[in-house]
Amino acid sequence: MTHKNNVRRVVGSLILAASTSTLAAPAPEGDAFGDYWSPGKPNPALCKSPVLVGTPVGLPRCLQASNVMQRLQELQDIATLNDGNRAAGLPGYQASIDYVKQTLERAGYQVRVQPFPFTAYFPKGPGTLQALTPQPAEYVWEEDFNYLSQTDAGDVSAQVVPVDLSLGAGNTSTSGCEVEDFAGFPSGAIALVQRGSCSFEVKAENAAAAGAAGVIIFNQGNTEDRKGLENVTLGDTYEGGIPVLFATYDNGVAWSQTPGLQLHMVADVIREKTQTFNLVAETRRGDPKNVVMAGAHLDSVFEGPGINDNGSGSAALLEMAVLLRKAHPQNKVRFAWWGAEESGLVGSTFYVNSLSDEERKKIKAYLNFDMIGSPNFGNFIYDGDGSSFGLQGPAGSAAIERLFEAYFTLRSEPFEGTQIDFRSDYAQFFEVGIPFGGLFTGAEDIKSEEQAQRYGGAAGQPFDPCYHQGCDTTANIDLNALEINGDAMAFATSWLSLSTKIIDDEIAAAAEQAKGATTLRQQSVRQAERWGNHYVK
Repeated sequence: MTHKNNVRRVVGSLILAASTSTLAAPAPEGDAFGDYWSPGKPNPALCKSPVLVGTPVGLPRCLQASNVMQRLQELQDIATLNDGNRAAGLPGYQASIDYVKQTLERAGYQVRVQPFPFTAYFPKGPGTLQALTPQPAEYVWEEDFNYLSQTDAGDVSAQVVPVDLSLGAGNTSTSGCEVEDFAGFPSGAIALVQRGSCSFEVKAENAAAAGAAGVIIFNQGNTEDRKGLENVTLGDTYEGGIPVLFATYDNGVAWSQTPGLQLHMVADVIREKTQTFNLVAETRRGDPKNVVMAGAHLDSVFEGPGINDNGSGSAALLEMAVLLRKAHPQNKVRFAWWGAEESGLVGSTFYVNSLSDEERKKIKAYLNFDMIGSPNFGNFIYDGDGSSFGLQGPAGSAAIERLFEAYFTLRSEPFEGTQIDFRSDYAQFFEVGIPFGGLFTGAEDIKSEEQAQRYGGAAGQPFDPCYHQGCDTTANIDLNALEINGDAMAFATSWLSLSTKIIDDEIAAAAEQAKGATTLRQQSVRQAERWGNHYVK
């Protein structure tokens, strides 16, 4: 009886705090509160109670990293049986969709599978780049050149024609950005284009429209960090129909100064229009006009099984949905597993754009969970208030950030902001003005000495050394990161399922500034340069 009373007292204090706009951290009596963050198994009665499991204490306590790991093992097994990946458009992704769907249906959910069109892209093998004249030469794959993601296949031998280049340090290249750049371009030639200003897609499509048979885009060279080889993309919507390679700055300069240069270029890839799927489910109970949405992308890259990126977010979301199957939320909770995130946020963008204005207004918050188990992790919260990186999310996003911060503070765990860079599935929610927040434990960026002191782990190493690689397996998951961030996911979701007052109050207070905020959001999306580990311009 004492244990149950402690549960009620803790839950009551949290719900009371949820009704205030200040989001003051609750201060339960004694050690009862701390007991719920311990790593041992929770009281089964707590997790079976429709009332208690859906609370900001009960849901984090019941969401155990060990159970999430079992779901991650299922995704690993799926990848192992399907050429080592779960990439959208391939059998491993379809099997992943089937697994999530069947798990949810067994838990009593009605599941909607939403098809959408996208362009599947898979490299079959390394590319080829050779000089034919005036002097034969062989260039080295992934040292001198690589593919632009989403290039079309092709085998071209032709003369090379430079297009409006601007060489040297500090250049402001706009090569290939205007149709006029290709005036007099000889049909059937290979366009040599310099990075800079506009997107790679615009450059390549302008070249194709001018009659180019292929395109080589070399790095800009305006600074030292824009000279080497990088992962760049044409984007899912590229319609040039010709092969496009990316090359180093030094090679581009040399080619541009070689009279009579002819090159042989080969892009050995598969690229085809197809369809894949999002999967959406929601709680039976809760106000359908006040929806709290939580999402994670389910697809991996072609190169690996994607267990941290983003099996971790997907599996934790699935475990949370199963726990909430009989809960009694005040607001409806909607879960989404996105497809083709790795192809350019295609699934989540399609979903948001398919909603009517009326349906969008019902979504009070979107919570995004993309990589929450990184092996060299940090605890990152999207910078909804702009205090760390200068860009605010839509009104209500700051309140969501504070909610996550309150949880890490209760756990006495360190945390910091992460930049709103439009590299994950919150991007289109942000664009249409839906408040958002979420968690991230780090990808290819390097952990600093200060961060190593704060979180542990290795300074000078990536947060996830296996990001977008074949080694992103179940061995690439840190259980502590998965536990803490999974619990934070559960805390924020359950809190908002009971009350969105903290968001409502912030939206009301910001109403007079909405016009300016909308302008800032649109400018920021246009300026976005990356998704995943690929640059778009």
